[in-house]
Amino acid sequence: MSAGPSTVPSTVPTARPAPSTLAVRYVVVLAAPVAAVGLLLAVGALAASTEPGLPDPGAAVRVGIPLVQSVRDIAAMLTVGLLVVAAWCVGPTAGATRTRSQDGGRRDALEGPRQRLVDLALLAAATWSAAGAALIVLTYADAAGVSLTEPGLVGQALFFAQNFELGRYLFASSAIAALVALGCTVAGRQGAVGLLVLLALAGLWPMALTGHAAGTLNHDDAVNLQAFHLLGTSVWLGGLAAIALARPWLGSQLVTVVRRYSTLAGWSFLVVGVSGTLGAALRLQQVAGLWSGYGAVLLVKVTALGLVGTLGWWHRARLIDQMEAGRPGRFLRVVALDVAVLAVAAGAGVALSRTEPPAAPGAERPLSAAESLLGKDLPPALDAAGWFTRWDIDSLWLPVAVMMVVTYLVAVRRLARRGDHWSPLRTFTWVLGWSLLTWATSGAPGAYGEVLFSMHMVQHMTIAMAVPMFLVLSAPVTLAMRAIPRRRDGSDGGREWLLRLVHSLPAQLLGHPVVAAGLFVVSLVAFYYSSLFELSLQAHTAHQLMVVHFLASGYLFCNALIGIDPGPERPAFPFRALLLMVTFGFHAFFSVSLMSSNRVLAESWFSSLQRDWGASLLEDQNLGASIGWALGDYPLAVMAVALIALWVGSDRRERRRFDRHEDRSGDAELNAYNDYLARLSGRPGGVVGPPPDPTTTQPAATPPVPAREPDV
Repeated sequence: MSAGPSTVPSTVPTARPAPSTLAVRYVVVLAAPVAAVGLLLAVGALAASTEPGLPDPGAAVRVGIPLVQSVRDIAAMLTVGLLVVAAWCVGPTAGATRTRSQDGGRRDALEGPRQRLVDLALLAAATWSAAGAALIVLTYADAAGVSLTEPGLVGQALFFAQNFELGRYLFASSAIAALVALGCTVAGRQGAVGLLVLLALAGLWPMALTGHAAGTLNHDDAVNLQAFHLLGTSVWLGGLAAIALARPWLGSQLVTVVRRYSTLAGWSFLVVGVSGTLGAALRLQQVAGLWSGYGAVLLVKVTALGLVGTLGWWHRARLIDQMEAGRPGRFLRVVALDVAVLAVAAGAGVALSRTEPPAAPGAERPLSAAESLLGKDLPPALDAAGWFTRWDIDSLWLPVAVMMVVTYLVAVRRLARRGDHWSPLRTFTWVLGWSLLTWATSGAPGAYGEVLFSMHMVQHMTIAMAVPMFLVLSAPVTLAMRAIPRRRDGSDGGREWLLRLVHSLPAQLLGHPVVAAGLFVVSLVAFYYSSLFELSLQAHTAHQLMVVHFLASGYLFCNALIGIDPGPERPAFPFRALLLMVTFGFHAFFSVSLMSSNRVLAESWFSSLQRDWGASLLEDQNLGASIGWALGDYPLAVMAVALIALWVGSDRRERRRFDRHEDRSGDAELNAYNDYLARLSGRPGGVVGPPPDPTTTQPAATPPVPAREPDV
């Protein structure tokens, strides 16, 4: 829903905050820690350990961990929510809308409520970082069984943060929060807020790795679901608290901001509900687990989230109507209640991370080598049917693919409803591209990619070459520009942020054809002939970064050659064809060099799996190199056809343009050139002067040279 121009004054009111705003402040600070400690006391999880050989760190550590972790989690959610509201929901103050600097560049200054939200995000991010640092010390004390008065505790905690996986994750979250706080101090434009949103969201990933999801056997799926859960909760709780805290500064924007946030809150509720349900099923695995202490805390969290979601759906239309009628009091009281219940749910999440889930059937048996490395059992031998029937759902990329396909189809339907045409072939290539990504991550390549080098190569080539090609051919940016409405109040929605991304300096630089081709080629060699390949097999985070990197680099390369979306200026078609042939030629050379190598890549990883079926490691690697070479052929063919089609289409458009020009001028250019040829043939010896200048004002005497065909 579009809103009119904002009339909020640029100065911040000095009136005393409303009681509801003060209530939100106290609730945000106190509700989650109190709920976490209270629930842990209720289930007996704060009692001293009585296991022999496990020293007790003391009550200060046992109670301090849930308290500090609750503060860290709430601060992280507030940071994300404040920045999201500033970037997506709030418009500029009057007179600050898209001013222009002296050099003509567009400038979106942070003023008024946007600046106040960023200032609050600075405080929240600093709290997030400080609480994360304190959590490192407490976690080490708990793991080592030492008290907080232990001499040299801080130095030992620093060693823990540098050399142990859990410590590195905690340190990464705290460090990212510190970077967000630093960015908030120097941010002066709206574009910087978008970067801070991405950085804050990245800080949630280490929290997912250290949450109550990380200790399960199906580690990767649990972490993915926990990441989605944190994302949805942060936008939901943090955004709601951000609106309540910023209410004194929003003025007439309040209704518009609430409407935009309510859309985000609805999607966040869906993400939280689905991810929470699947995550709970993954950890409990049987209904009887609901009667354990873990199940009791889980029921408290589910009840709190369900209550807030129901209230939000029930009151949304009524409360917004009351606000439009000039009666915001009830809305603010409901917001304070919702924030309180959501904070209790966040505290329950902290309590879950400190409560041992009930053991699954058969958990007492020792894990096999494959289970300890993969987080799941070794798959059976791969046969021809297994290429199509073997599935291992990737809980990260499957939801992303579904969301992308649904969003594209909704945009196409929006165009169709207003009578605009969109090519069905482009829609088909979009669905095909994300279907291939789903198969590469959840089908046979995903199931066997960590076990067989050959299947890893299938996965890699599909993600890096086939998927980006089909996505580029779908022209998603062009569709978005036509389907997403432009905001009229100076705020930034999906269209505005997409344009910022497309025209940003990094996108222009990385999207340059030469840079994109070089990135595509160099990253291929650097990945496989360094420790990065084995790291992507060992670490879940490294694997996901690999997927993101090769998907993005492949998209940039394909977009530079065959894309029609807005972006960096594309070179002439002959240069594009040359770049295409050189790049794929290098890819073939890489495959041949890998086939001729006798060194097994990531040998320690593959041999540790103790696979007792299939080809040997070297034979499987040679097969993978052959498959990689073969899989480069059909993307090359499709891209070549697309490039030729674009070339022919461009030539046809140029011909039509020239024909229209000649129709308007009565074939003046063609007649002038014919006259020039006639005079040329009549001179003795064929010696003539230079061709006539096409810019002359007398085309009959000095005819211009007509537009020539492009050089092939």
